[in-house]
Amino acid sequence: MGQKVDPVGLRVGITRNWSSRWFFSNKKTFREALLSDILIREKLLEKFKFASVTKIDIERAIKKVSAIIYAVKPGMIIGRGGKGLEEVKKYIIAGGDKKTNKELKVEIKIEPVKKPYLSAYYVAQNVAEKLVKGFSHRSTIHHTMDRVMESGAKGVKIQIGGRINGAEISRREKYFQGTIPASTIREDVDFARFPALTKSGYVGVKVWICR
Repeated sequence: MGQKVDPVGLRVGITRNWSSRWFFSNKKTFREALLSDILIREKLLEKFKFASVTKIDIERAIKKVSAIIYAVKPGMIIGRGGKGLEEVKKYIIAGGDKKTNKELKVEIKIEPVKKPYLSAYYVAQNVAEKLVKGFSHRSTIHHTMDRVMESGAKGVKIQIGGRINGAEISRREKYFQGTIPASTIREDVDFARFPALTKSGYVGVKVWICR
């Protein structure tokens, strides 16, 4: 089971909370809100890549949207005098329902990530960025895993797949430290995937962290 099911999706509602917290009984409203959440996350993760955003939670009421942004460098999003927060609000309104844009009340909360190496998304992004720059994949992954274990994790697994180091035939490589009980629902296992666009094509990075 641990090989086939997304470790985060397996634990939602048991040990993990939903990243979108709202409910609309109207099917059309539900569909629009779901698509809007996906667009908002994609836009904000891309726009604030420099601030190492790891997660975005969205809460909705009838005419209100609250976004909780978890970032390693929160000061870079807020900016001088809170100018950055106004930009975030514009992005969220642009991703909302066009009919209610003028009436939408938007709230932004920026939460700092104290231990970034316990976030699978941050680790996957970090490894992918170094692969794009041409760093040796083995030394990068071993160094990263050491940092994760030093942060207090029980175990970490990193898998990369594709034309590693420009090889003609694509392959997968897995690296482990500690224990990753993928099938144990009560264990706090974080998972993320991130693509690295290298000179020879995409290399996929997957990270599992048992916290």
